[in-house]
Amino acid sequence: MTGLSNHFNDELRARLSIADVVGRRVPLTKKGKDFWGCCPFHNEKTPSFKVNDEMGKYYCFGCGEKGDIISFLMKTQNMQYGDAIRELANMAGLKVPEYKPKDAATIEREQTYFDIMESAAKLYSDRLYAPDGEFALSYIRGRGFSDADIKKYRIGYAPNGNVIVGKFSNLKLAQLLGTGLVKESSHQGGAPYDFFRNKLMFPIFSAAGQIVAFSGRSLDGTEPKYINTAETEFFKKRSTVFGLNFARNDIYKANRSIVVEGQIDAIKMQINGFGETVAPLGTALSEEHLQVLNKSNRNITFCFDGDKAGQKAAARALSLAMPLLRPESDIRFAFVAAGSDPDDILKQKDGSAQMKRIIDSAVSLERFLWELINKNFVTSTPRGQAMAEKFFMAEVEKVQDFSLKNRLKQFFFDMRRENWKFTRRTENMPVPEIGALEQKTLSEIAAAYPELIEKHSEFLLKTSANFDNGADGAGNLNAADAEKFIVSLKLKHYLEILQKEKKELTAKMLESLDSQGQGDSARIAEIDGEIKKTMENIRKLSEI
Repeated sequence: MTGLSNHFNDELRARLSIADVVGRRVPLTKKGKDFWGCCPFHNEKTPSFKVNDEMGKYYCFGCGEKGDIISFLMKTQNMQYGDAIRELANMAGLKVPEYKPKDAATIEREQTYFDIMESAAKLYSDRLYAPDGEFALSYIRGRGFSDADIKKYRIGYAPNGNVIVGKFSNLKLAQLLGTGLVKESSHQGGAPYDFFRNKLMFPIFSAAGQIVAFSGRSLDGTEPKYINTAETEFFKKRSTVFGLNFARNDIYKANRSIVVEGQIDAIKMQINGFGETVAPLGTALSEEHLQVLNKSNRNITFCFDGDKAGQKAAARALSLAMPLLRPESDIRFAFVAAGSDPDDILKQKDGSAQMKRIIDSAVSLERFLWELINKNFVTSTPRGQAMAEKFFMAEVEKVQDFSLKNRLKQFFFDMRRENWKFTRRTENMPVPEIGALEQKTLSEIAAAYPELIEKHSEFLLKTSANFDNGADGAGNLNAADAEKFIVSLKLKHYLEILQKEKKELTAKMLESLDSQGQGDSARIAEIDGEIKKTMENIRKLSEI
């Protein structure tokens, strides 16, 4: 374990937020770009312990302790290095590989890989300005890229033929195959050939700025429009965010990242004043992409095309974002007009201003979730509402923060009550009032058994109860008694609803002598049965 590869450690640091790791043991408060708390390494009352998510480091101005997620676990939990790595891998959902200490051959292989990628990028750049790259150069300039933009993003051209095979003919074939730039033919004796031919080439950079792969765009109308280097030892599509190496400083300045669907869209956004823009790479957005972005900033605006595919991509992004939400997260969704993409908008005369309006009009995560529900379910019917609520609850259950989860539920219940035409009879009743003694007991239960509050949250969030007054514990109540207390409140509230409805129907019958009274009479009989059953349940509960 002591010879564990730095690449695996770097992947742990990329996937895990140090604020999340430290926050499990140290209460943190965000101030500006940093998080602050009381140092776990020495006693103090005034917080002097700083955690920087972007750099993945912590530092105490009081005692001088500093480090990263690995050293934090080792020091605070008295763990050995290997145990800390395994614990972090478990948090990140990764399997710890069986690594051996790097030998000279391994180090040489890594260096060769990056040397090949760097040389290939230079070759493609040179060929873009060569005669056979004339069409590709004209195309990229026609898309609004200046020569300075082309140089910055190191855009190039892969001509027909085997220019990579020829350039690196002195290397072992296995070294070239390991980069994904070269493939072996299935015939002609397995002769090597260039993977990219007649393609506009975009280097793919790691967050640190190393070229790890390439993306090639078709220039002759063939599909797929984009092809990427196959995954290699140093390139994983699901965790590589396109454009992040250029966007990191702008993400910090803008206090957010913008995620678009395509690579050219990401570059054009960066060029036109939205430097914080990135894109997923060669695959649909993944949880790993979001973990990487959350390391830079938890505020993310997704800007997708307004067509069905864009709506579908946005719904997927929402679902993936739910487990990563924190109270300080600000996730938003913006859409360009159907049939357009950000590049189309930016081509227009006032394109940057139009795009700013689109980004500024982005809706919050909870609002987008509400809109998504109403688009996909017939909420004017009881069955449709039930299906919509089931969908909503499944999404919100992914949220790990208890308080945020309940706030989202409350938002949904409020919106449902205000907007859906069909509502359950009980929702028209007054908000259940909670007395002082009941409030004290509920607060104590919330402190000692938060899982019970969550279990019965649909009822409790509709009451006047307050769970933010910092009660210490549940007194003499065990978990079973605590749940019995909550259930008794629900039964008593239901009994009050029944009695009120019976009273209203009785008064209505006395005022009316028409045929409608027969229906009211039947309902009163039904209510009497429900009252009797509810009172019996209350009696049985008290005897348990």
